[in-house]
Amino acid sequence: MFRHRPGPLAALAAAAVVPGAVLEAFGKANVAIGGTGHFALVSVAALVAGFASTGLTAAGVRRRDAQIALLGTAFSTMTALLAVHGLATPGVLVGPNGVVALAGGLSLPAGAAVLALTALPGLRGMRRMGPLLALQAALAAVVLALGTAGLLWPALVPAVPASGSRTAIALMSVGITLFGLLANRAMRTFALTRRLDDLLVAVGCAWLAVASFATLTATPGSLGFWLGHVLEITGVLLLGVPVARDLKRGGASRPLVGDLRAAEVVASEEAYLGARVRALMVGLGAHDGSTEGHSRRVALLAVQVGEALGLPPATLRHLAVGGLLHDVGKLSVAGDILRKPGALTDDEYDEVKRHPEAGVRLLRELGGFPAAVHSLVGEHHERLDGAGYPAGLAGDQLAIGPRILAVCDVYDALVSDRVYREAWTSERALALLREQAGSAFDPACVRSLAQVVAPAPVAKGTIAAVAPAGARAIRVA
Repeated sequence: MFRHRPGPLAALAAAAVVPGAVLEAFGKANVAIGGTGHFALVSVAALVAGFASTGLTAAGVRRRDAQIALLGTAFSTMTALLAVHGLATPGVLVGPNGVVALAGGLSLPAGAAVLALTALPGLRGMRRMGPLLALQAALAAVVLALGTAGLLWPALVPAVPASGSRTAIALMSVGITLFGLLANRAMRTFALTRRLDDLLVAVGCAWLAVASFATLTATPGSLGFWLGHVLEITGVLLLGVPVARDLKRGGASRPLVGDLRAAEVVASEEAYLGARVRALMVGLGAHDGSTEGHSRRVALLAVQVGEALGLPPATLRHLAVGGLLHDVGKLSVAGDILRKPGALTDDEYDEVKRHPEAGVRLLRELGGFPAAVHSLVGEHHERLDGAGYPAGLAGDQLAIGPRILAVCDVYDALVSDRVYREAWTSERALALLREQAGSAFDPACVRSLAQVVAPAPVAKGTIAAVAPAGARAIRVA
């Protein structure tokens, strides 16, 4: 959590603190809402959400996506317990009973526990839906048995946990811890995607954590008791609606799972990076397809190197955007120059070398791109020894992002077939980078790149583009 940016963290903190402050200040006040109101609010909302969660499971089974199916199981377990809690409201369908307390106390911790399981490594890529359907059926049977027994034979189910008891506090602690874990996953995803939906999932987790406190410690009938119920229902919606939206867009929902990788952000730039990045890439591809392909591969290498170096999600996102757009300034370079098979004249080479500054100007005119992306676009040809361009920056003047991009950009240049030369082997390209590590290139970035490409050397002709500063024989294109 401490590696997230302060703005979104402040929003998440406010989402938790404001309801908590209201709970602390006014939670003990009595609210004149009878059993019928509790029955209507909780049972109807929970039943509707329960049907929706069953649909989520069905969608996961159809797509053979174990994580989505398990999300549906978590939502159905939580909402089924909440529905039993509402249906067991004393004085409506039945008299005094213990199941109303037990179902209400278990709904949030049980749902959070199943949600937490969605990050299990074995679920990614799992295609066998039978075990997950069996789990959902077993949990549904337990909830149904609990509700039936409690409603038909109230004496069988003890009225636990009592509000504020040790058992209630233990369940509350479990719920708050698990929802905190889920909020952290959602915030890590948000740091990569910057999507409002992913931030809303984190807010929903925060509200469910507050609801865990309110429903298990507040006196029934108090404002805190009702606030807990409202936060629980609203929190489930904030978790469920983004999942449904992701499914409608044809992709998996990742904030609760927390396993989104920066490489996937690069591969699906329109979904995760926005329509403007996509439009610029389309324009770059129309101007020069080789440059577009090069940009995608450099971006992919850059985020993989960033992950190998342990950089935080926000920095990985900047690498994804900056990597994709690092050569966007070549929109101002004539296509004939970019595709020229022979040696460039001095004037032509000078025009090509102006593309970093042209790219920064374009991004500034468009607006909305952070300073870190401007630096990546403007400084990817700078070198540690000051021999790069356009500004001749050196040493500590270069942040980690431009250092990474410089290494990946040169590697991608060397191992690509171009109209003016054949591709180098991966081993030869890495040897050149190692030779210049510590002078032109950051040694840690070179080592991390070698780790990224070593397991599966890039085939000849699959990576494209630029060259070390000053090496005119290896042309910048």
